[in-house]
Amino acid sequence: MRVVSICPSNTECMEYLGLTHLLAGVDDYSDWPNSVKNLPKLGPDLSINMDLVEQLQPDMVLASLSVPGMEKNVAALEERGIPHIVLNPQSLKEIEQDLVRTAEALGEKEKGLKAAERFRSRLEMVKKRSLSVKEKPSLYWEWWPKPIFTPGKINWLTEISEAAGAVNVFQDVELASVQTDWDDVINRKPDYICLAWVGVRKGKVQKSVVTKRPGYESLGYPNDQKILILEEELYCRPSPRLLDGLEKLSHILHDS
Repeated sequence: MRVVSICPSNTECMEYLGLTHLLAGVDDYSDWPNSVKNLPKLGPDLSINMDLVEQLQPDMVLASLSVPGMEKNVAALEERGIPHIVLNPQSLKEIEQDLVRTAEALGEKEKGLKAAERFRSRLEMVKKRSLSVKEKPSLYWEWWPKPIFTPGKINWLTEISEAAGAVNVFQDVELASVQTDWDDVINRKPDYICLAWVGVRKGKVQKSVVTKRPGYESLGYPNDQKILILEEELYCRPSPRLLDGLEKLSHILHDS
């Protein structure tokens, strides 16, 4: 089969399934695993070049609705009659289910079931470790600094926080993504600030962006070690790599 992925999280699902060798092309932002970097690039995930997709004559396109604006990609696939499935997981359970669904669409159901089982057992292992955590630290996740965006209750990062033996300070807000302000963050007095800016590499993020904000001192941190700069690709994409992020977070919070 010839498969095209037009979203990084879908490409990562293919790797978790052990089916990366089926990929004939990917979007510009698909950067993992390394082997996909040599594949034909089809444009940014929000504006895929459908002529290039069509030229690759895919048997299946893995589309997504994980970012607002991707709807036009799906509409273009439908218009051209290109076979596709659309993934839009909002939770860890849905990511697990999408592994099975994707594999089924590619005629590899058994691989999907095995991958889902592997995903589930890794998650359960971390959750089990977290049961021994007596005091759960509160986390403020920052997806974007200006204006401030943070994940709310209906988001995998609330689940990731919980599985790591912590609490998302915005878990009371019934949204997937919350636009708020710095005063709101300060009032919630998080124990840790987790910076994972969408589309921004870890090396480009500076703690000083936070420490210079008015009222930062009121959080009472002894130093800037309570500000964590995390890899956005391990926390902001709805793919199985969230488990890598989870295991790393659990280690930072409880083993250091």
